[in-house]
Amino acid sequence: MRRLFWVALGATVGILVVRRVSRAAEAYTPEAMARSVSHAADSLRGFAAAVREGMEQREDELRVALGVDAGTMDPQAARSLIEHPSGP
Repeated sequence: MRRLFWVALGATVGILVVRRVSRAAEAYTPEAMARSVSHAADSLRGFAAAVREGMEQREDELRVALGVDAGTMDPQAARSLIEHPSGP
């Protein structure tokens, strides 16, 4: 009975090890590497889109704060402030 237990345990461990090694080997195939690079590129595109959206939002906030959109500041003065923010 004990021998059967150890044989079953050894077979189970052997199967689990083979499955893990097979998965690790599949991770380094050209197809898996291509999927990984594709996923990274998609993530980078999403990040860039989020940054662009944040930039547009902030630009709108600044335009309102400077009064460019409300018409209280002439566009030439606004452009001067944008180009030289620490100027007079």
